[in-house]
Amino acid sequence: MAPLAMRLSKAVVPVSLLFLVALSGFAHGFVASRTLFNRLSGNSNYLTTKELWFDQTLDHFSPYDHRQFKQRYYEYLDNFQAPDGPIFLKLCGESSCNGISNDYISVLSKKFGAAVVSLEHRYYGKSTPFKSHTTENLKYLSSKQSLFDLAVFRQWYQDSLNLKKNKGNAENPWFVFGVSYSGALSAWFRLKFPHLTCGSLASSAVVLAVYNYTDFDKQVGESAGPECKAALQEITQLVDQKLTSNKKGLKEQFGASELEIDGDFLYFLADAAVVAFQYGNPDTLCNPIVEAKKAGEDLVAAYAKYVKDYYIDTFGVSVETYDQKHLKNTAVNEGDSDRLWWFQVCTEVAYFQVAPSNDSVRSSKVDTQYHLDLCKNVFGEGIYPDIDMTNIYYGGTKIAGSKIVFTNGSQDPWRHASKQTSSPEEEMPSYLITCHNCGHGTDMRGCPQSPLMIEGNAQNCSSPDAVHKVRQHIIEHIDLWLSQCKSTVGRSSM
Repeated sequence: MAPLAMRLSKAVVPVSLLFLVALSGFAHGFVASRTLFNRLSGNSNYLTTKELWFDQTLDHFSPYDHRQFKQRYYEYLDNFQAPDGPIFLKLCGESSCNGISNDYISVLSKKFGAAVVSLEHRYYGKSTPFKSHTTENLKYLSSKQSLFDLAVFRQWYQDSLNLKKNKGNAENPWFVFGVSYSGALSAWFRLKFPHLTCGSLASSAVVLAVYNYTDFDKQVGESAGPECKAALQEITQLVDQKLTSNKKGLKEQFGASELEIDGDFLYFLADAAVVAFQYGNPDTLCNPIVEAKKAGEDLVAAYAKYVKDYYIDTFGVSVETYDQKHLKNTAVNEGDSDRLWWFQVCTEVAYFQVAPSNDSVRSSKVDTQYHLDLCKNVFGEGIYPDIDMTNIYYGGTKIAGSKIVFTNGSQDPWRHASKQTSSPEEEMPSYLITCHNCGHGTDMRGCPQSPLMIEGNAQNCSSPDAVHKVRQHIIEHIDLWLSQCKSTVGRSSM
């Protein structure tokens, strides 16, 4: 999840990978990046890229600070059954939001005659309140402030629509969508503002703030399977050994000489493996290293080839993303969200992807102390994630919001930070749907192991039946909860 970092290089990658990167997150810190996506010519992969602006309050929790900043948003009305159709609020997450992407939301918009609106997350992209991202200036960057942004924007947009359509004080039914960190925001929005939405879809939603997220690494090993896991573990052991004997040569072999801190380098190597499973392309990694192991070839060399050919060149990851010197840069850059997301990681949610005490895939040197040291080095003394407060505020995996659909891919390492059980009680219904053999955010974006088709055609998935079943459940819940909204009158009755 999100928890995911902005590590795209200047390489040009296939549209399918671009969509994947644009709509969900990377493992490290977990910021999804749209930088590369923006370099595509034309706007056919977006429903709209027309920028609109809203005057947003900087600090929703201060009775005397009335400063505002410009927040970017988008609207798509082609399918809207005016004036009473539903409004789908698609949440942007931890990266620049450059339009409403033409993914599965477009199918749902047509089906339900819905308008689609999307608000850029504060501080990211062009919605930045300050000209410098110093630690002091980042103090208003939080999920709590973001949720109030969404609530205030939602009310303003509804009132604006009523004015345009001469509707008086009538309410359209709203439904909220998000993937990964924005999936958590979608669930939290329904939890904190149930009167402002009919329901939420929380796809691969990382709702649990956690220090020692060892289940992440365990899932990587499980998704890899015995042979591939054994090869990865042997690579990790060899790399740890070479770090003591030939550090410079080893980092050069992976094209990562700039990563002076060993923990940064080892995190980079761990993430390179993660994306193969997180996004449903295990064969790209496992086939070459398993074959190399069987043939008695140099495993480190085989892995280095995968990292450079796939993770850096094809997937478009920038090694710089992992460099703490880069994370300390306070300059505002629309296409660079690394420092911003790490601030949220280091203050709110942690999601520290650390090695378990035994049978780990990643290096044991990627531990809790590495993360805490990073937070201190990048942001200064006293910066650390208060996960207890975050989980008390939102409920963690025991989140008690109603009318939320949680969807998770069985191969996604982030699924263990999502809600684990359904709550079918009549008063507070929420539902967990697992997509078999699916990755991160598969239900809302394109599908793994195939070129992404516009509108996320399930027939092009490696597990089309599984994706189709999940989407049918999603449609049923949206249909039910929208109809329940439409049968009520007034803001307080949702």
